[in-house]
Amino acid sequence: MAHPDDAEFMCAGTVALWAAQGIEVTYVIITSGEKGSDDPEMTRERLIALREEEQRNAARILGVKEVAFLRYPDGELMPTLALRRDLAREVRRYRPDAVIVGDPTRRFYGSNYINHPDHRVAADVALDAIFPTAGNRLFFPELLAEGFPPHSVREVYIAGSTEPDTFIDITPTLDQAIAALKEHRSQVNPDEVEKWYRQGDPGDKEGDPPKPTEEYKRIVLG
Repeated sequence: MAHPDDAEFMCAGTVALWAAQGIEVTYVIITSGEKGSDDPEMTRERLIALREEEQRNAARILGVKEVAFLRYPDGELMPTLALRRDLAREVRRYRPDAVIVGDPTRRFYGSNYINHPDHRVAADVALDAIFPTAGNRLFFPELLAEGFPPHSVREVYIAGSTEPDTFIDITPTLDQAIAALKEHRSQVNPDEVEKWYRQGDPGDKEGDPPKPTEEYKRIVLG
């Protein structure tokens, strides 16, 4: 993900479900979100420390094993080979079976939100790092020299996709997801988080209560 809090907005319930099943979950956060404040008294250094602490606290609630920060400049991500190499390194380091990323094609959400450019770049480069880069030893031979052999990811879950085909019921972990997002106090009003999360999606049958779900486009690579 590009920023602290992106995962909590997009996939917190799924992350908590996986962690509860004994699956090891790692976050790789590309920036520290140091431009995410309108407070004239806030400094870059203070905001980095604050947002990284918020992210670690949120991850702890969800059962995430580790949080890695790459500390690229917030708001300045570009689809460079250097970023692709660095994300491929993390794929090779943690050797995941599945990776959750955003949707690089989503420029708008509804009629009142323009998707942050860092979100699009992070998703785009992450997909390129997953395939073909991380699994091919001829890409970035310096990674081999660093001790990171190729690794092929088996599944990719694209969160916020325009064409979701996988719907995960997060009812069992809804309280954890809400609590985790509330940890990002520098970014959200905790009093509004619960209402936002509990709106959910319509039930499958008429008369059913709303069922909170997280939606993905799932790609199976092998």
